[in-house]
Amino acid sequence: MNHHSRARTSRKLDVLLLLLLAAAAGVFFWRVQTRFDYDWNWAAVPQFLFRHDPDSGWTANVLIRGLLTTIRLSIWTSVLAMGIGMVVGLAATSRSLFSRLLARTYVEGVRNLPPLVLIFIFYFFIYTLLAPLIGLDEAIRSMPPWLANLLSVLCDEPNRLPGFISGVITLSIYEGAYMAEIVRGGVASVDKGQWEAAASLGLPRSDQLRLVVLPQALKVIIPPLAGQFISTIKDSAIVSVISIPELTFQGLELMSATYLTFEVWITITLMYLVLTLGCAILARKLEHSLRWRF
Repeated sequence: MNHHSRARTSRKLDVLLLLLLAAAAGVFFWRVQTRFDYDWNWAAVPQFLFRHDPDSGWTANVLIRGLLTTIRLSIWTSVLAMGIGMVVGLAATSRSLFSRLLARTYVEGVRNLPPLVLIFIFYFFIYTLLAPLIGLDEAIRSMPPWLANLLSVLCDEPNRLPGFISGVITLSIYEGAYMAEIVRGGVASVDKGQWEAAASLGLPRSDQLRLVVLPQALKVIIPPLAGQFISTIKDSAIVSVISIPELTFQGLELMSATYLTFEVWITITLMYLVLTLGCAILARKLEHSLRWRF
């Protein structure tokens, strides 16, 4: 079977799978509609996405604001986790036994703990002890208005900033362990001869990494890092337990106020799906671009 025949067969299977999924979804919603004693009210959902303000016009409402908070939380977490992962991943490839043991202890310790436990430990114990020592709460209260407005756009409202910072740091520690393994694997994928060639030029190990090894490892590292960002988006829902108003938290608050349980959950599911699928498509394009470039 040639390439074109395999491609046609694959497309037919994809179409068949989509039809089966659509049929299954139709049967599911039909069963829900006929078997559940539930009064559906989809007409109320759009107002939870956007609302019309007499002064400012159309503006984002609770679910869109929650989605934006999820995106900001995921971006900041990924940036910090990438830094942690790079440092720990390089330490895992170090010649120093102590550095390798330290990196392995961190990775194995974090990866074998539930993220919910990390959230509670950091927010209710570590943050509660550290925040008064560094004067974080006082600094937030005394910040100038322009800085408060800037942080509201980039992070969250000043009164919710402590929880946001706790969530970012905790998720970064958790995601950083996985990113460290990605970096370690990328560095390990570079042929040993490249290290030897760099050493023969008299380069110190730091320059060997920076100039020779890491540029080659990037083609292996970047695609999984993009996939890890998608995992970060999904994992961000866990911070709803410390009242960070991301998408899941806003949905829970909305359900408790309106009792539109199924409508809100389905809407939130679709919003997460659109966001993660969009990121997956971008990650795939990035991977193809890197293949052509390298």
